[in-house]
Amino acid sequence: MSAPIRVLVCDDQMLIRTGLVTIIDAQPDMEVAGECGDGRTGVELVGKVRPDVVLMDIRMPVLDGLEATRLLAGAGVPHPVKVLVVTTFNLDEYVYEALRAGASGFLLKDAPPDRLLHGIRTVATGAALLDPDVTRRLVGRYAARIRPMENASRDIPLTPRELEVLRLIADGLSNSEIAAVLVISQETVKTFVSRILGKLQLRDRVQAVVYAYRHGLAT
Repeated sequence: MSAPIRVLVCDDQMLIRTGLVTIIDAQPDMEVAGECGDGRTGVELVGKVRPDVVLMDIRMPVLDGLEATRLLAGAGVPHPVKVLVVTTFNLDEYVYEALRAGASGFLLKDAPPDRLLHGIRTVATGAALLDPDVTRRLVGRYAARIRPMENASRDIPLTPRELEVLRLIADGLSNSEIAAVLVISQETVKTFVSRILGKLQLRDRVQAVVYAYRHGLAT
């Protein structure tokens, strides 16, 4: 058996923190490495308990989650930690700031437990994750500002099916929604997404959305 995913939970609300700890500890492939109620303690605990993933709230005392994320995963950090931001604040500026700070993912606290657990597992593998609802908001608000590049190359190294999947990603669809539209399995969608990111040398779905708009593949 592989080692369980060690998770550090940082949230200043005791009730929320207890709920997160309970959900995580109930999973056979996860364990809670520690918990705290402020960003400063979270940064200190990371050095002591060596978690695989940090669940990070944004608004916390002493040191907020954005600054704590910068210290743990930002540019120049020698040994960055995977941070999954979980917050009640569905505000675009927080999403951008969290991702700029080095977060590997962003989920809302009203997401169902299975989506939270999927997020932890996804981030633990080194992949990035955005809540589908958050992705839609980002696309809806900022897509108009992403102008296609002049003389954008039409020689895009994707198959017709991969281009179709990329356009649906740019529309903010989740894997399950893409699977329903194309009448294929979610595993097949995951394979397409991985191929697209690999061929285009993109880090995550957010970069894929930007790429699609910059190359005139979405409007």
